[in-house]
Amino acid sequence: MSGGWLDGYAALITGGGTGIGRAVAERFLAEGAAVTILGRRKEQLDEVMAAAPDPSRIHAVTGDVRDSERLHAAVAETVDRFGKLDTLVANAGVWDYQRQLTRLGAEELDTAFDEVFSVNVKGYLLAAEAAWRELVKTRGSIVMTLSNASFYVNGGGPLYTASKHACLGLMRELAYELAPKVRVNGVACGGMNTDLRGPQALALGDRPISASFAKNAERAKNGTQGADEPPPLIPLHDSSTDPRDFTASYVLLAAREQSGPITGQAISVDGGIGVRGFAHAAGGDHL
Repeated sequence: MSGGWLDGYAALITGGGTGIGRAVAERFLAEGAAVTILGRRKEQLDEVMAAAPDPSRIHAVTGDVRDSERLHAAVAETVDRFGKLDTLVANAGVWDYQRQLTRLGAEELDTAFDEVFSVNVKGYLLAAEAAWRELVKTRGSIVMTLSNASFYVNGGGPLYTASKHACLGLMRELAYELAPKVRVNGVACGGMNTDLRGPQALALGDRPISASFAKNAERAKNGTQGADEPPPLIPLHDSSTDPRDFTASYVLLAAREQSGPITGQAISVDGGIGVRGFAHAAGGDHL
């Protein structure tokens, strides 16, 4: 591969075995990069490896983003295999399925908070800690997967929304702390049809968000969706939910030749949620 925006780059992507992480890995490979993917499920990583067009430009590391030792190992193996590290994509996360505060008991809230924040926030911070030294050497960058919930309410429940607001603040703080050597940006994605799971603490660890998309598609196919039901509350409600269609912003932010002066910024790829306004005056009218 030659002529891609990331030709000659080396990247590490957490949560790279599925969903937007896998889509970004495949897009980076298509743009000429060498890629290390880190994920918890070896079978998913193996599937990505098997589908790669050039086995010499992809490497997999099994690990959890809450494990600093595994993250350091992933960085070291990337440098050992590809000679350097240009880009960290901090991506692994869990969703809370919009579980509202009034539907959470105190014990559930306690344990689920720790799990969501340890994956969504601490996982990003630990990945940045493991990678920053190598990124300084290459004047590289960090790209964080954010969310429409990093800016707006009701993209999740209080746990997910708070965690993604925290990620936005983390991105901005690291953009300041690592400048001028390392750029740090984010991609604020909207709803995607992926394998994104919920927290184990809420018994949602085996439930992918793709199941919800499939259920909605089946309702539409069978005509059980009411004729007077409004479309999804997204201005571009007929746009794609395929994670592959969200990857261009990651390429842009990773490519120093294309985005060299950009740091501390989040590109919203959310179908226009930011211009939608509120669908309901209050979220607690049912109480």
